[in-house]
Amino acid sequence: MAEPMIEAEGLTKFYGDFLAIDGVSFSVERGETVGLLGTNGAGKTTTMRILTGYMPPSAGTARVAGRDLTTDSLEARRRVGYLPESAPLYADMTVAATLRFFGRIRGMAAASIAPAVDRAVEAFGLGAYRDTLAGKLSKGYRQRLGFAVAVLHEPDVLVLDEPTVSIDPLQVVEVRELIRELGGRHTVLLSTHQLSEASSLCERVVILHEGVVAAQGRPREIAQTLSGAQRVVVETRGPREQAERVLAAVDGAWSVEPADAAAADDGGVHALRVTGAPGAELAERAAAALVGAGLGVRRLDVESAGLEEVFRAATAAPAEEDARA
Repeated sequence: MAEPMIEAEGLTKFYGDFLAIDGVSFSVERGETVGLLGTNGAGKTTTMRILTGYMPPSAGTARVAGRDLTTDSLEARRRVGYLPESAPLYADMTVAATLRFFGRIRGMAAASIAPAVDRAVEAFGLGAYRDTLAGKLSKGYRQRLGFAVAVLHEPDVLVLDEPTVSIDPLQVVEVRELIRELGGRHTVLLSTHQLSEASSLCERVVILHEGVVAAQGRPREIAQTLSGAQRVVVETRGPREQAERVLAAVDGAWSVEPADAAAADDGGVHALRVTGAPGAELAERAAAALVGAGLGVRRLDVESAGLEEVFRAATAAPAEEDARA
């Protein structure tokens, strides 16, 4: 059985009379990188602050590495590295002093801080800036220092809140590569409103909309569930009309159309898109039908929905309650 490293069960948070999140539930398994996706005000930051022990929920349970963040808060927070949207750095501290300071407040053993600082400086390319004041660093290098602070105590879990906001495109590429590297060593929960970022970095996504979980899972699976359809692109050799008739007769198929309307036939090879019911084993049935009819199958792909499509499908549904933000 996979080991859940982050567990949110029915998390609800009120700010006075304002309901920020309502019954948020999801889990992240060891070694996964999962995106917490939503527009500004969807409840991402509130959820992350609860999961990192910065605030308690009004209701529900949050656990990290099996430790309850309400009843065993200190031990749970030791297992987490948190990089908020604005890294908590002191402008008049050097890079090395910043890391030593956070090592102490994290409760690290005195003898372990110096080697941990050395490892973090090297891992995040901060060697040339070791004695530079944090306030003198570029935005990209401040973000690198924020990452170094978050992983200094070697936590099981990393929680990253909008880690590429307000940095230039070149630095975005560098930070995303850092996240990929960290994902190989930590369980990562990544908050973002950038669909391309979630698509390139995350194995699964949890979509928040107006304070509730609108959808969660792999993007293609979510799209099929929400749109009520799956799509298969098949490249077949033989008469187009015959291939279309065979595919249209497949059990569960709803429609057949050219995969690229502008593409010309190439030696009797055609690319056709079959749309059908989710869970209908459409790819296997389409391949078997074509082969059974004596038509060649050159290629067959289950068409992946883009994350933009998933997000539109998830947030198009009417909110379950009044708007929450």
